[in-house]
Amino acid sequence: MEHKVKNGNVRIDTYLSKLLDLSRNKISKANIIVNGKKVKSSYIVKEDDIIEIPKIIEEEIKAEPEKMDLDIIYEDDDVIVINKENGMVVHPAVGNTKHTLVNGLLYYSNKLSNNNGQFRPGIVHRIDAYTTGLLMIAKNDKAHDFLAKQLSEKTTHRKYIALVWGVINNDTGTIDAPIGRDVNDRKKMSVVADGKEAITHFEVIERYKNATLIALKLETGRTHQIRVHMNYIGHPVVNDPIYGKRKLIDNTGQCLHAKELGFIHPTTNKYLEFSCDLPSCFTNILNKFKEEI
Repeated sequence: MEHKVKNGNVRIDTYLSKLLDLSRNKISKANIIVNGKKVKSSYIVKEDDIIEIPKIIEEEIKAEPEKMDLDIIYEDDDVIVINKENGMVVHPAVGNTKHTLVNGLLYYSNKLSNNNGQFRPGIVHRIDAYTTGLLMIAKNDKAHDFLAKQLSEKTTHRKYIALVWGVINNDTGTIDAPIGRDVNDRKKMSVVADGKEAITHFEVIERYKNATLIALKLETGRTHQIRVHMNYIGHPVVNDPIYGKRKLIDNTGQCLHAKELGFIHPTTNKYLEFSCDLPSCFTNILNKFKEEI
């Protein structure tokens, strides 16, 4: 399968690692062909380069259409807004090519953007498997570029609700701390000096005996950003199986929900904003803390 580069000026192993959600080590072991010639992992990709995705990688992460019950909040010729359910992975990766949102989208629609290739059709941004809530899906490349630009320019509205351990005394706060790979565990993210800029704003909604319900707005969209930042300030997200090392209440994952999503529509240029209620997996845990007041 061929992939055309739109935004280059990075090493090809880094570029493919982000595109395919694979480790740079795995990519470096494959034969990478660019514009018909084999290149090294250090090759700097340029706009309009044609990359041939190695067959061995393509076969490991290729998604097939799969019938699913998708909670579609809004849809037109350019955009789909979906309320992602708990436990659903957004796109395929090695060892996980079924039951992802992409599988469901491929079955639901034959009109999806191709900017991220066949592995992430329509996917403009993503949230963790056990984070619930709103995602915008692009149905064509023009819409994808328009929406992705808003994300990069930090003009989209994204509001999350989280239940975190401990009582936060301040009514509002901002966490400005760079995020990168954890030096001790490459599967985790952490606040590190040489990480990428990450800014999270929060506001207290309600305080309980042992936890706080907060609303959060993101200026940046780093992997696991809210979970890493809240853990960094000593208030990890309740029921998070990776960050915080606190007791787990059940196996439904972290109490984190993408409640609001707003953006400028790629064709009408009108501002659209959507909201969705907390899922039962979140409210079931929240109610336990409310009972302790």
